[in-house]
Amino acid sequence: MKISGFSFVRNGIKYDYPFEESIRSVLPLCDEFVLAVGKSEDDTLKRVLAINPSKIRVIETVWDDLLREGGAVLAQQTNIALDQVTGDWAFYLQVDEVIHERDHTSILDAMHRHQHDHNVEGLLFSYTHFFGSYRYVGNSRRWYRNEIRIIRPEIGVRSWGDAQGFRKNGQKLRVKPVNAVIYHYGWVKPPAVQQAKQLTFNKFWHPDEWVAEHVGDSAQYDYSSGGRLQPFNGTHPAVMKRRVESQNWQFNYDPENIQESLKEKLLNWIEAKTGWRIGEYKNYEEL
Repeated sequence: MKISGFSFVRNGIKYDYPFEESIRSVLPLCDEFVLAVGKSEDDTLKRVLAINPSKIRVIETVWDDLLREGGAVLAQQTNIALDQVTGDWAFYLQVDEVIHERDHTSILDAMHRHQHDHNVEGLLFSYTHFFGSYRYVGNSRRWYRNEIRIIRPEIGVRSWGDAQGFRKNGQKLRVKPVNAVIYHYGWVKPPAVQQAKQLTFNKFWHPDEWVAEHVGDSAQYDYSSGGRLQPFNGTHPAVMKRRVESQNWQFNYDPENIQESLKEKLLNWIEAKTGWRIGEYKNYEEL
């Protein structure tokens, strides 16, 4: 069984992505790792090339900054890397996602267990979304709970929408869950860097007028908009140790001052009482 990893990145240093940690977290499971590296304004490419030249295959790309609808450029870059993988399974991690070393065995076991069952087209992971700090995680319907991160590349799977998930011929993939967690760190950055990232990345979904109105011209991102959070009491992946210890900004969460609509409050209350997330979007069919 051959396992490929794949992803994409651009301006990873400028926007403080844990791209090195992300790649290093999955590399022990992979026979190869294919990374589409967009032309950057920093040393992202140099950093990538220094990680593990024997395993990592880089494809240098130029992003189409005029492609500004639905985050399509992100799926395009994902597919560039996906088209070059050669494994029986392909493990996709976005560069703000990290896996914990304790989950390596469970992930490998799942790939071995379903290797010859081609009714299983992908493997589904649960998510822990950090927000504002390495000490808090999202705890409401604002945060998706599961997504596909391992696929069979030979069956014609493509990145879907804004690259959050995958489909085959426009159809949802049939998946089995894995007893493993994706740690998502995209919302943990210094406030100034987070604001700069929002100003840039929202342009892949919206016109300039929308970005000016909804993101604004503040120098700092307002972390009060994360909704319901809860303290994180677990351990971070070992590769994140330096980042976690070097957090240099203050983040304060006040559970009595959460920005929620009445509808959101009601839906979150129902979910807390019953475990049922009404209207939950699932881009997969769980077997």
